[in-house]
Amino acid sequence: MLAVAFPAAAQAAKAPPAAQPARTVLVMGDSLSAGYGLAASQGWVSLTADRIAKTKPGWRVVNASISGETTAGGAARIDGELKRNKPAVVVIELGANDGLRGLPLAQSRANLDRMITASKKSGAKVLLIGMRMPPNLGREYTQGFSDNYSALAKQHGVALLPFLLEPIATDRTAFQDDNLHPVASAQPKLRDHVWTQLAPLLR
Repeated sequence: MLAVAFPAAAQAAKAPPAAQPARTVLVMGDSLSAGYGLAASQGWVSLTADRIAKTKPGWRVVNASISGETTAGGAARIDGELKRNKPAVVVIELGANDGLRGLPLAQSRANLDRMITASKKSGAKVLLIGMRMPPNLGREYTQGFSDNYSALAKQHGVALLPFLLEPIATDRTAFQDDNLHPVASAQPKLRDHVWTQLAPLLR
């Protein structure tokens, strides 16, 4: 019996180690991350996935963004997405639709807080991507909207990109006819902007 067992043991010892599963970046966003009005390959998230595939072996991107998504929708979906994808990094880009609808700031903050808390509890690092609202909503609301992101990032100790559209915000030609969604040619600028905060998390 021993003579039969030894070769099997030797063979097992020579077996190559199992490949490590890819670590996942999960993006939870709205139409700005879902690539509204663009081909699937043109949005900043797809461009980021391409960069990661080339420069960060062992990583992949899952884009769970939905056009029209609010923070409430993200908060309702986060547990399922965490369970399904088991991400190492969660990118949260939500809030713009809350702001455009004038939803209560405290409600938006609570939803984002829930998403960040759940993500951290799962063991993931978090990148919070902020937005800004047009001045016609009033100074108090627009300032409070922006402050939500910085306050949450400080509270939870997570990475923050204060304003996704900062590189293109003043360039009307960078936006589609609705003046809300960036055109394809602007997406590389958004990718590079997000990368400044995302890259340090991919370690």
